[in-house]
Amino acid sequence: MQNDRAKEKLEQPLKQMKQSPINWKVIIALIALWLIFSQLFGGLVTADRMQIPYSEFKKQVRKSNVSEINVKGQEVKGRFNKPVQKKVDSEEVKEENIPTYESFKTTIPSFEDPELMEFLEKNNVVIHAETKERSWFWTLLISFLPWILIIGFFVYSSRKFRERMGGGGGFGPFGFGKSRAKLYTKSVSNVAFDDVAGLSNAKKELQEVVDFLKDPSKFSALGGQLPKGILLVGPPGTGKTLMARAVAGEADVPFFSISGSEFIEMFVGVGASRVRDMFKNAKKEAPSIIFVDELDSIGRVRGTGLGGGHDEREQTLNQILSEMDGFSPKESVVVLAATNRPDVLDPALTRPGRFDRQITLDLPQKRARVEILKVHTRNVPLAHDVDMESIAKRTVGFSGADLKNLVNEAALLAARKEKERVEAEDFDQGRDKILLGIEREDMIKDEEKKVITYHEAGHALMTKLLPGADPLEKVSIIPRGRSLGATEQIPEEDRHNLGKGYLLNRIAIMLGGRAAEKIALGEITSGAGDDLKKATQLARRMICEWGMSEKLGPVTFRQGETHPFLGRELSEQKDFSEHTARVIDQEIRDLVEGAEKKAIEVLTSNREKLDALADGLLEHETLSKEEVDEILGSMSESPGSPKLRVTG
Repeated sequence: MQNDRAKEKLEQPLKQMKQSPINWKVIIALIALWLIFSQLFGGLVTADRMQIPYSEFKKQVRKSNVSEINVKGQEVKGRFNKPVQKKVDSEEVKEENIPTYESFKTTIPSFEDPELMEFLEKNNVVIHAETKERSWFWTLLISFLPWILIIGFFVYSSRKFRERMGGGGGFGPFGFGKSRAKLYTKSVSNVAFDDVAGLSNAKKELQEVVDFLKDPSKFSALGGQLPKGILLVGPPGTGKTLMARAVAGEADVPFFSISGSEFIEMFVGVGASRVRDMFKNAKKEAPSIIFVDELDSIGRVRGTGLGGGHDEREQTLNQILSEMDGFSPKESVVVLAATNRPDVLDPALTRPGRFDRQITLDLPQKRARVEILKVHTRNVPLAHDVDMESIAKRTVGFSGADLKNLVNEAALLAARKEKERVEAEDFDQGRDKILLGIEREDMIKDEEKKVITYHEAGHALMTKLLPGADPLEKVSIIPRGRSLGATEQIPEEDRHNLGKGYLLNRIAIMLGGRAAEKIALGEITSGAGDDLKKATQLARRMICEWGMSEKLGPVTFRQGETHPFLGRELSEQKDFSEHTARVIDQEIRDLVEGAEKKAIEVLTSNREKLDALADGLLEHETLSKEEVDEILGSMSESPGSPKLRVTG
């Protein structure tokens, strides 16, 4: 055993040398360079000289045994007229073995010797004076330093250029046209369809593609062909990219992922070249999937470019169209793309044969929100009072990304309070923080606080009195973000169709704060500015888009094309006359004024309840729906609550 261990110790350095051949090559190269320099510059060194003291030097000069000297700084080198033996202290050394020297060297002392020059001239010593030069090492280093810096800069620049243009794929300065798509396999992507809550219809469609790639014979036996492209459409945060990652985890095939903006560079033709290279790599790995995120960055309608980057984008789009249409039926390559702007895509891109299917990912409904919350709270310790059904009910309009952010905010708030579990109040505070912003620490004067109190009390009371309105959840006068107060309503269920009566009640509730200010304070303030804006926008949509005007009838008058997901209006020329525009403006004004008049009537007839609710808000600052009911009493069968009826 000891012999084996000793043998292993002897062999270990050899193994290390074999495992790191590059290090040894460097060492050998340095040794070779040292030997070369030694040979080159060694010949420049003269024969051995005898080092003598300065006093011995002057003694030899006095004997006229020094013929010439060479002075460099304080160093003196010279030759003897007659060879001089080196002094040896040992008596055992024979005289013939003592070395003799014909040259010498010494050092002039740092203190001045003013008689030295006269002394040397008197003894006929030839003097050679030279400036002190650098050593050969420093001379060589200074000579090669600029070249070293230039070569180093070139190496660094070429490496950065390769990383920037070639995607780090080792393509060098000519590799900027190579594809920058990242290749994923099943072992890399750990996201599956089980991790995507809700979106059951979308998962069914994509599961069919995954099954086709795994076992195409089941579909080809019935004459079915693999779809060439699938477009994921939906507002931001609905899980389009997450769904693509789930496909990568489910499909046991190569998955190429790239963003649309990565195709476009400052060089003309780079985008088209990258598209060709990406599809070439995907065909080699077929069956495979290509995922292009943010397709609208390169897939916009052609013909709008005025040169420069726009032309480059159109060339890239043309290459994508050509590659997708050029697939043969035997090439099992699926293009998966995601966008939240389907309205700006080129029609040639969305036609059958390219993107055969469009899968819409809408905002999650209540049941889907519960599932999403359960997914995101898997690793979050929850308290017993946390009810996912209640949280899902209060998060109408939240996307999957919003719900994930809600869980994260609740966990951070609980950790800030040093709790061991996340409680229901943490979710409530996290939701308020997301929707309204963080609490402001502004010092509000009593007069202004009274205005805010009556404003929010007017909203809350109108919510309780008007039939068919969304139930009141809570009302608060704590400033958050840009708002000085908030009245929260939670619909009992997700609404898909909004009736005219419901919309009229909604406008009246928006104007309830302004009406309360008129009744209680006798004047109006700027606090109702946002309410007026929203009420006017809703009234305009009722008149111009939904045909809810008796004078104008069932006709739409679009002043702008509304974005299908973002809710933005794109500029478009009016398609109606000036006379119709005046009628539309009058109808909108009548509708809003009628809603405000009805709100004043309702609040005036319930002035005592308005004052009681305002006093409760001043005392507690935030009132829940149970506390509001306790203050107002049973309002469900109040005979003094007139119904809102506003004609178009």
